[in-house]
Formats: sequence, structure tokens, C-alpha cells
Amino acid sequence: MNHLINKGNKPTKTGFGEGLLEAGLRNPAVVCIGADITTSVGCNFFAEAFPLRFISLGIAEQNCIGVAAGLALEGKIPVFSTYGVFAALRTTDQIRVSLCYNNLHVVIGGAHAGVSVGPDGATHQALEDLGMMRILPNMTVLSPCDATQTRVATIAAIEQVKGPVYLRFGREAMPDFTSGTMTFEIGKSQLLVAGDDLTIIATGHMVWEALQAAEILETKGLKARVLNMHTIKPIDKEAIIRAASETGAIVTAEEHQVIGGLASAVSEVVVQNCPVRMAFVGMQDSFGESGDPGELMEKFGMTAEAIASAALRLVSRQT
Repeated sequence: MNHLINKGNKPTKTGFGEGLLEAGLRNPAVVCIGADITTSVGCNFFAEAFPLRFISLGIAEQNCIGVAAGLALEGKIPVFSTYGVFAALRTTDQIRVSLCYNNLHVVIGGAHAGVSVGPDGATHQALEDLGMMRILPNMTVLSPCDATQTRVATIAAIEQVKGPVYLRFGREAMPDFTSGTMTFEIGKSQLLVAGDDLTIIATGHMVWEALQAAEILETKGLKARVLNMHTIKPIDKEAIIRAASETGAIVTAEEHQVIGGLASAVSEVVVQNCPVRMAFVGMQDSFGESGDPGELMEKFGMTAEAIASAALRLVSRQT
């Protein structure tokens, strides 16, 4: 049974802002670059505390990456954040050549991820960013599950990584259920629920849904293992292989296109090491749309019920 309790809903962007401020307090080399949406992405905490270390370059995301590269070459630790569709997609060329090719330590915060952005609609709902970022050499890709973990992940991205980092988070208030003392290690997933009948591997906002799905499955007589895959790259191959060999079935869950995202990353490990039956919960090769966040998650099949249904279908195909 899931023993993690929601401490109250909190936006993951707030966790990013808190982590950035905490890292900035510890290290004067940390600087922040904004793109006219400072508060929307949680950078306002840092900007208010360190106005001389905050640079607003306006709606010029490609230029922001170039400036971040220059600052990194001069010994600073630049953190740049804007909506994920702009942070990861509009700037892909600059990230590839200026940051990844030179292996520069710049942290990119991709905000407003997934359809839970809601009324902003398809143009502002980042659903392809994980795929785009994880194919780039030298790039570390993080997708924490709640506000508390986003704070810890942001600090880790700034203090533990040497090269470029893409850190994905959302806008809406979501269940905040992890402990600030819970171990967070880049590249190592977290076992949240033990089980041997199948495994649910989830990332980002879908981790909470995976926990609820495990409770639904328990009422059906199935013990689901739940893994929080907060690091998309480097992916935790050991945990995936163990889950495949011990449970024989894997469901992935992400608020992202199943093509190129978590589903693809996990499948690459499974097919090369321990092939088992899999099911993918996430965006099925479609754009989002404008609407209420909860209604959009339900419409596009990114709920606990959808995960549980996928798991039941998967298990029935094995018997």
C-alpha cells in the first residue's frame, strides 16, 4: 500500500524557485537569466534576493542561451528558465552547439510542462521537450515528481553536475508528497512502492497518479511496483532491468509524448537487456488543447485510472 501522503498541493515551479534561491545563497557564482516571465517560472525569488545577479534579456530565448554559454565560460553557473516549449524547442540549435558541444555547466529550467498547463493551449504545452533534450550528447535530463523534489533536484543540478542540465517542471499546484530528506541521486530512480506483479515507471506529475493507480490495482489483487524515474538521462538501467526480470511487465506513465520520452527511454533498456511486455501511458502522438488542467489530463488518458486500466490489460495479455 502507498504510504506517501500529500502534504498539500504546490506548484513544481515554486520548488524550482526555492531550489535556485537556496543554491544562490550558498554560491555567489550562481546567476539567473530571465526571459520576461520571471514570476511565472519561479525565478522571482532569486531576482528579488540577488538583483545584481539576475539578468532579464526579454523574449529572446536563443540569445539567452548564448549569454548563458558566455557566462559559463567565465566561471559562472548560469540558470536560465522559461516555458519548456521555448526553453527546449525554440533554442535547440543554440543548446546543441553552444552548450552541449562545449559541455558547459548551464542549468535550463523548462517550465509549464505537459497538458496540465491548461488554458494556455497546445502552443504552450511542452510535450516533446524530454525527447529533444535527451538525444543531445552531454545533456543531463531531470523530471522531478513534485515541488519538494523539484527543489532538491534544482540544487543537485546546480551543485553536482558538470555539464548542461535540462530540468522539467509544471505550473499547476500538484500533490507535494515527497520528503525533503528523501535521497535524491541523479541517475538513480526511487522505489516508492514494492510489488512483484508488474511495474509502473512514472516521471513528473504522473508519479502521483502512478501511486494512486497502484492502490486501484491492489483492490484487484495485483501488487504493482512503482518507480519514480526522476532522471530521464542518464536513465537508471539497473532498476529497469531488475523490474523487467522480477515483475515481467512494465507500464510507463508520463505527461509527455510517448514517442521519444520516458516510454522510449525505458523501452531502449528493456529491449536490449530483458524484453517483456510493455504499455505506454502518455500523449499518443497528438497536440494538446486549451482547457481545464484536470479535464485535459482525463481526456488524454493521463490519470491513475488510465494507468490502472493499461496495467490490467497488460497483465491479461500475459495470462
